[in-house]
Amino acid sequence: MLRAYGPGCDGSLVEAKLTSIPDTATWVDLEEPTEEEEKLVERCIRMDVPTEDEMAEIEPSSRLYEKGGALYMTVSVLYGLEDGQPKTTPISFVLANNRLVTVRYATPKPIRAFSDHARRDGDLVRDAPTALFRMLDALIDRLADELENVSGDMEQLSAHIFHQKMEERRIPAKRLTALLTRIGRTQSLLTKIRYSAVSTIRMLSFLSGANRFQGVDQNDFKNHLSSLSTDVHSLSEHASFLSDNVTFLLDASLGLISIEQNAAMKLFSWAAIIFLPPTLIAGVFGMNFHYMPELDWHYGYPVSLAVMLASAIGPYLFFKWRGWI
Repeated sequence: MLRAYGPGCDGSLVEAKLTSIPDTATWVDLEEPTEEEEKLVERCIRMDVPTEDEMAEIEPSSRLYEKGGALYMTVSVLYGLEDGQPKTTPISFVLANNRLVTVRYATPKPIRAFSDHARRDGDLVRDAPTALFRMLDALIDRLADELENVSGDMEQLSAHIFHQKMEERRIPAKRLTALLTRIGRTQSLLTKIRYSAVSTIRMLSFLSGANRFQGVDQNDFKNHLSSLSTDVHSLSEHASFLSDNVTFLLDASLGLISIEQNAAMKLFSWAAIIFLPPTLIAGVFGMNFHYMPELDWHYGYPVSLAVMLASAIGPYLFFKWRGWI
């Protein structure tokens, strides 16, 4: 699907059978483009459009480069949060003259929101650099929003794990599974946020060093780049901080599990010790030898019961006195 935005363009679909893209279009958006659409754009802007395989490359030299006076940049963008399945998808930006071309095979929420705003406010796409920086603003704002949501979730997890009441900290099996799953999903989301932030930092560094933005007349864009770089660096550091906290919460949860397991094993241990002496006594008097004086003793049975009871109560009182149970 091919859409064109700019003065006089409302983002309506440009059919592949057309032979040109409107001259006023400053942003050409290719969503899951067909071969015909790619050829149309390449013919109109006189440059190659990255393919899906090329976008999947992870080395910086394949994602950030200049060719024929155009800047080719591929950044990994977070998406799929609405469906509960966060992922990252590569989006390529090609900046040439006064044309910005984006190539993508998914529709992250910031891109969708930006395209809707561009239809209503043409000032957002008055020229290609403005469209690019406004789009990066939207992507970085999205990362910030998700980090805020993650911070809120972690506060809830921390409040539960370190609850003041000990009974509230006990974790049944089902709740334990849900807790560990929640921690794992949080860590997975933070990993994707950090990956997207690092990818964006590399793109911004590449833009800062591009000759196109070194002129005196580009000071506004240079300042905007500096501001974006500062923001995304802060987000990356905050994501690292939250990731460390998630690791701490996971260790704390596993520590609670160990405490519960030790308490259970301790219970079985002292129970076994308490009932061992009565079992021994019952075993001795249960041996049916003919020459056992106690077998003919009139009070042998009640005395043996009393001894067994005393041998059980004695260790219990001793453990309580030592504070072991």
